[in-house]
Amino acid sequence: MTLGSAACGWRKRFSPAIGIHSHRGLQPPRYISRAKAAHPHLPITITPVTEASTTEAPAATESPRRFTLLQRVSLPIIIAAGYGFIRLIGPTLRVSISYEEGAQESVNQRPLIVSFWHACIIPATYLFRNVGIRVMSSNSYDGEYMGRIIHKFGFVAVKGSSSRNAVRALLGLRRALREGWTVAFSIDGPRGPRHKVKPGPVALARSSGVPLSTFHIAVENAWVLNTWDRLIIPKPFSRVLMRFGKLIPVPAEASDEDIERYQQELQASLDRVHEFAEVNMKKVGAPEFPYNA
Repeated sequence: MTLGSAACGWRKRFSPAIGIHSHRGLQPPRYISRAKAAHPHLPITITPVTEASTTEAPAATESPRRFTLLQRVSLPIIIAAGYGFIRLIGPTLRVSISYEEGAQESVNQRPLIVSFWHACIIPATYLFRNVGIRVMSSNSYDGEYMGRIIHKFGFVAVKGSSSRNAVRALLGLRRALREGWTVAFSIDGPRGPRHKVKPGPVALARSSGVPLSTFHIAVENAWVLNTWDRLIIPKPFSRVLMRFGKLIPVPAEASDEDIERYQQELQASLDRVHEFAEVNMKKVGAPEFPYNA
């Protein structure tokens, strides 16, 4: 999952503090109408999402002829190993989900524009499985195998990156939002800088009328890779705390100066949920943070 940061120069074309946390179990997928997203005072319209509808759209993958012979031979091995590992470790995780006041109602609520740090991509892949989330996937080799792995968990890849095809990818994501799907950004990807917000989600929120959401996943026991993002690989039976931030609506009439302010608000929200989850992660399983079914 990568972010089209190049959207900064295309904003016109694609033209709010900690609350009380609460806990809600995993619920059936939900849909909030575009009118509600654009006008929060309207009643919420919620429509169940069938399992079939979360996987009906194919992943945007093509024959990887642009890769070397070794890469092409390695690709199915990496995909099988990655999928198998997440599928094996995921069910052992002991998860608690916490929400700021004004946050989304469940993991499955849609449509939303969700942002998170790239380091959380492995646990996020399992926790958001089979919801039909649309994500931006780069044309690189890493983007190719990650796109194919997450497709096996019900995600749908839209090709593009922060440096190439960003506008086309954002148009595809905006179309997905119009159809009622949630889109997600690993917002400091694909290559950093780490924990720094890029402008794509805010521009997309302004053009679509769909609010921004944030989350962070803290893992008690994990392997942390020595990569730019400090990638988290959960160890079996780890306690996990996922914290959602308050929704951030971005009005269609927002100026470029307003966009800068909303981008700072998005950064503050991500920093806030990150700190909360990391500080409280060892309390998972206590009455304050019960396990989710």
